[in-house]
Amino acid sequence: MMTTINANNEQLELGFAGVRHVKPSKDRISRANWWFNQMREAVGRAIDWSAVTEPRPEQIWMPGTHRQVNV
Repeated sequence: MMTTINANNEQLELGFAGVRHVKPSKDRISRANWWFNQMREAVGRAIDWSAVTEPRPEQIWMPGTHRQVNV
């Protein structure tokens, strides 16, 4: 069973069953902290959009739907 995958480009690291073979570097941790702080700021700056009210009902005529029954 594979326990850890380390990508060559340092973008992916997966661990299984709580096994960890690589200790994260301080630079890697600081980049992760920077990224998550940026994401928290983006969420904090998000606009709270108000819900759009329902439009008034509109009666329309659909062509070809009007039939008269001749008795």
